[in-house]
Amino acid sequence: MTKTTTMRAISQDALGGPEVLKEVELPRPKPGPSELLIAVRASGLNPTDWKHRSSRLFLNRLPLVLGWDVSGVVEAVGYGVTLFKPGDEVFGMLPYPYGVGAHAEYVTGPARAFAHKPAAVDHVQAGALPLAALTAYQAIVDTADVTAGQRVLIHAAAGGVGHLAVQLAKARGAHVIGTASGPKHDFLRALGADETIDYRTTDFREAARDVDMVLDTISGDTRTHSLDVLRPGGVLVSLLPSPAPEEEAARAAERNVRVETLLVEADHAGMTAIADLVASGALRAHVEATFPLAEAAKAHTLGETNHTTGKIVLTVGG
Repeated sequence: MTKTTTMRAISQDALGGPEVLKEVELPRPKPGPSELLIAVRASGLNPTDWKHRSSRLFLNRLPLVLGWDVSGVVEAVGYGVTLFKPGDEVFGMLPYPYGVGAHAEYVTGPARAFAHKPAAVDHVQAGALPLAALTAYQAIVDTADVTAGQRVLIHAAAGGVGHLAVQLAKARGAHVIGTASGPKHDFLRALGADETIDYRTTDFREAARDVDMVLDTISGDTRTHSLDVLRPGGVLVSLLPSPAPEEEAARAAERNVRVETLLVEADHAGMTAIADLVASGALRAHVEATFPLAEAAKAHTLGETNHTTGKIVLTVGG
């Protein structure tokens, strides 16, 4: 165990654009009961990072260190931890939203938010997965319980959550339909998508019918119109709030479909299942770009273009 008492972190003292992100030196945290202290090796970026950087959303505090994705090495364990030992390589998601703080050299978090990192992938791959993969897993497996032969429509299927959801749905034996811009269709087919829809030229309501499950990562009209493609008994799982919840509830009842809004939760069992899928080759993150921790602002700038494929990852140490 290192004797270091401080660490580098990316912090912000104000809300705003990427320029508010600064490298600072902070006290290194100590693990409490049931917690791990992890030396971070890589941490993925997600849209929620730049949304929280620029507006308060769930987190009403400053200064703030962002980041929920963690892949790294256990530095120390708190009282009562039995699943991990110092030196173990782990990956997981800090409890969303209040357990934030992964964009730093060290972070503490509940031991049961983590799983052993699959030996087959490096920390960059593992660091790209947790929040996005858990979101997809909790939507497709836990909420919709997708089974073989069902038809699944995934919006923004080339994005961080979407491209992992395609793979998870295929692993469950589903027929997968993905929306994305035309140039990304080859990428989706390589992931296993059975059908692709160019949202810029085609109304997905005309191209997708009798769908058992829709994963909505966009909301707005996309969420509203997704009700039209579900078969009776189908389910719409959205990651963002409904623009008109009362109207939506009435339409869902009329069509005999279920609508759920999902907020991802830290989950040891989910992370372990994801680790198994990664180890078997059924799940892999596409990493479009990596940036060193000190260049977090550049990573945010790229992410906010909304034109990236897969994930962006910050590399930290090791």
